[in-house]
Amino acid sequence: MITAVMPTYGRKDVVFERGEGNYLYATDGRRYVDFTSGIAVNALGHCHPYLVKALTEQGSKLWHTSNIYRIGNGEKLAKRLVDLTFADTMFFCNSGAEAIEGGIKLIRKYQYVNGKPGRYKIICFQAAFHGRLLNALAATGNEKYLEGFGPPAPGYRHAPLNNANVVRDMIDDETAGILVEPIQGEGGIRETTPEFLKALRAMCDEYGLLLFYDEIHTGFGRTGKLFAYEWSGVAPDVMAVAKGMGGGFPIGAFMATEKAAVGMVPGTHGSTYGGNPLATGVANAVLDVLTQPGFIDGVHERGKYLKAQLEGLVKKHPAVFAEARGTGFLQGLRCVVPAGEMVDRLLSLGLLVPIAGENVIRIFPALIADKAALDEGLALLEKAALSFEADAAKAAE
Repeated sequence: MITAVMPTYGRKDVVFERGEGNYLYATDGRRYVDFTSGIAVNALGHCHPYLVKALTEQGSKLWHTSNIYRIGNGEKLAKRLVDLTFADTMFFCNSGAEAIEGGIKLIRKYQYVNGKPGRYKIICFQAAFHGRLLNALAATGNEKYLEGFGPPAPGYRHAPLNNANVVRDMIDDETAGILVEPIQGEGGIRETTPEFLKALRAMCDEYGLLLFYDEIHTGFGRTGKLFAYEWSGVAPDVMAVAKGMGGGFPIGAFMATEKAAVGMVPGTHGSTYGGNPLATGVANAVLDVLTQPGFIDGVHERGKYLKAQLEGLVKKHPAVFAEARGTGFLQGLRCVVPAGEMVDRLLSLGLLVPIAGENVIRIFPALIADKAALDEGLALLEKAALSFEADAAKAAE
């Protein structure tokens, strides 16, 4: 018999009833160290007092009005993000997948209004993940996710990451833009090189294409910069954001330069809930915290500490961990043992981590995690490694 909640997830058999900072508490009272952060969503941990205050205050005043009227919190948030980034304008939606779909529409409309209606193709990258809507799935290109949903939406080609020559060879008269994650999250914490992003920027400028960054995973402080593109200094024309934007409250956006957004006029796109007063009120509170002097720098510094400790685990336990990847609080460990088994072992020990591609476990602490919280999680990673080594020794007897 099918469950009341549609069984599209292989959920772990644990139910959480409350959270506090870096920790989640299950219905049986057990405390877990949370290095999942809602998969890079709970940027400020659980029940951050400032966010709780913003949510309750806005919730007592106004939740939703519709985008047929001006929304003050949304206008404030957009102006702040414009001032902090490459963008001149943005559209608020509810999720990362919606942000990707909106950005794709913007790119195609840009080509249309500039006299190139035949340009509709987007060059994407192998092992990418852009969401579960049909165009986002086609951009992702993973056969496992596409199976059973009919022919993939047309117009998406996939190149290997960090190979500019292949990308250049793919460009033709129907190419409209290039979509890339500065760091692939779901794909296994795979980083683009600054040289590769510079090459993509140059190609887009040369051929009249738009460069589209998916910063759904990487945005809002997770890499030790407010946005990951700041590390390379290579700005996009369009960018999708979500996840950490609302600190756990559903909100996303696609951002763009004025030049790129030339075709986005009244009637070209819409959202019933997107940018509502409640969501944008909470997102403004998240941005208040992230832009406090020294906050993002602190994430960067603690991220370097975390990286060094993960690299130490790889050296100490080479039969369990093969490689440390990532930066800031967007890191991962490529495992020698099956990553799914590692996730389950860590769950049994009281540490929550999600899996990724290439046999990787993701290490995504909340951005508020201090050294003590990091050390607590690292100690459980060490304990798990020792237990796998003990299992191997016993099996060899």
